[in-house]
Amino acid sequence: MVSIGKLSAKGQVTVPKRVREALGVGPGDLVAYDIDNGVVHLRRIEPFDAEFHAALSQTLDEWSTAEDEEAFDDL
Repeated sequence: MVSIGKLSAKGQVTVPKRVREALGVGPGDLVAYDIDNGVVHLRRIEPFDAEFHAALSQTLDEWSTAEDEEAFDDL
């Protein structure tokens, strides 16, 4: 599938309907641009849940004590 768009003076481009449908994206959805050797891949991403990430990060700290380092040092 080839879709063509035109870059505006502000560096914006409209994502064609066929592409939006293929990605399953709509207004307000987040997309990511992956660049690989001059080729850009567009993909849908899930919103980042900052509260969940903060809560999860707090639980991971319990695994980085000096005692843990000593216990697992020779693995």
